[in-house]
This record gives sequence, C-alpha cells and structure tokens, in this order.
Amino acid sequence: MTMGEESPINHLVYPVLLRPILDKLERRDATAAEALKTSLSKVEYSNPGFAYDFVMGLIRCADLSVNITESLLKLQGGIPETEDYKSTRPEDAFQELNKKAYSLKKILSRIPDEINDRKTFLETIKEIASAIKKLLDTVYEVSTFIISPSGRQALEQRKKEFVKCSKRFSNTLKDFFKEGQAQTVFVSALHLIHQTNVIMVTVKSKTEQC
Repeated sequence: MTMGEESPINHLVYPVLLRPILDKLERRDATAAEALKTSLSKVEYSNPGFAYDFVMGLIRCADLSVNITESLLKLQGGIPETEDYKSTRPEDAFQELNKKAYSLKKILSRIPDEINDRKTFLETIKEIASAIKKLLDTVYEVSTFIISPSGRQALEQRKKEFVKCSKRFSNTLKDFFKEGQAQTVFVSALHLIHQTNVIMVTVKSKTEQC
C-alpha cells in the first residue's frame, strides 16, 4: 500500500518515528546513525512516502496490527522538537514561535488518549483552539522580520493553508460528535501537525537568510 502524497502520514513517519530511533542509535554509533539519517532523508525527499512504505512493510512482516495514524499522533507528544522545525533566530518573536508550534503539536498528540472522555476532550479542544490562535498571532509577528515581498507572500500562503486545515479540523470534530469516527479526527490532527511543520520550515528558509 502506498499513501497518496497529500497524506500527512507521508511527511511524518520519518521525523516522528524513524528519526527518534536514529537519534538513540547515535549515542551508540554516531557514524552509522548519521549515515542512515542522510540516506533515509535523501530517499524520503526524492520519494515521498518511502518511510511509510518501509515501516508498513516491517509491520506486515512481523504480522502486527497497528493503527499507524493513531500511533504517530501519540508518538508526536513524546519526542523533542527537531532542528528542522525550530528557528535559530534569537529574537523573542522567533523563540515564541518555536514554543507555540511545539505546544500545539503536544496538545494534538493527547487526542487519542482523551477522545473517549467527553469532558476531558472538550477541554482539550478549547486548548487546541487557543493554541492555534496563539500560533497564528506569533506567525504574524515573525512575518514583520521578512524583508523580501516573495518571502512574506510565501509565509502568508502557508498561513492560509494552515487556517484552512484548522477549519477542516473543526468540521471533523463536529462530525465526530455526531458519528463517533475517531480515525478521521486522528488524520485531521496529523494534517494540522504537518501544516505547523510547513510553517516552521518556511519561516526558517525565509528569515535565516536575512
């Protein structure tokens, strides 16, 4: 099975599942871990979905039953933020953006454990809405540091895509309370995580050259 390129799972298997494993390996054999990271990241970049296919192949060989969507969402909450999704700029706005992006992803990662407890989940939904607003406010602050019109336009486009994704997430929650399909909520949450990562990558590329 190959995931479509628009699936957030395509983009998250490597940073959420494989990279943390390689980070642990690095403590034992830094050379081997670095070689694997370089190779896997290059293959994943040129063939989006390779990491997913690789992991699912291992799962099938082991004859395991795994909900990869739910698992990725849970795992997101237990890993530190990678340098790929962190701005190195020292200004307060950039450091706040790092915190707000990581905070949103941490809150979203709690969904699988809380979705069946209505009272707790409703409180989590409020936290998510607040975290989304705070992230968008901080993205606006950061955008003022971008000099080039094309750079500002690129970040504005990413922001619009994030807002659309947030609205889809909200609609998915409404459907969940009507129909009880948790899987669609998990997928939508992963989309939000991916769009958050896209914003961070865009910020890094458009501001760390300044």
